[in-house]
Amino acid sequence: MKEKKLDQIISKYGADPSEIMGILLDIQEQEKYLSKSALYYLAEKIDLPLTRIYKMATFYEVLNLKPTGRNQIHVCTGTACYVRGADAILNKLEQKLSIKSGEVTPDLNYGLKTVNCLGACALGPVVLVNGECFGNMSALKIETMLKAVQSSEKK
Repeated sequence: MKEKKLDQIISKYGADPSEIMGILLDIQEQEKYLSKSALYYLAEKIDLPLTRIYKMATFYEVLNLKPTGRNQIHVCTGTACYVRGADAILNKLEQKLSIKSGEVTPDLNYGLKTVNCLGACALGPVVLVNGECFGNMSALKIETMLKAVQSSEKK
């Protein structure tokens, strides 16, 4: 990430160390992850030890230190979704994307993760793609879902 963009994010929060979470989330929104260079730059600019920033970045699951992919796919593996076939959906996605949960495709187009619950149990099994909920999913619907993601990218 360019220093100019980082400076804009930091100044939005008044370079206030107590606003570190908001700063980290905004950086991640721009970069799709928290790069080493961004963390080093941030530590210097807001006069906060790098170890403290790194602690936060590793503690909160929402923050990522590795690239996450342009399209984020989250498969709910909570009880309601699991008993309705979430494992088959996850297996199909892993096969189709040639990655395992927690990984990113080599082209950085897709990131795949499991989550414990998305709070949409009545729609289970649920897959969340870039914030869009795909309910009543099945392994057979994966192709259609991925095509919908690809077509939305082209817009």
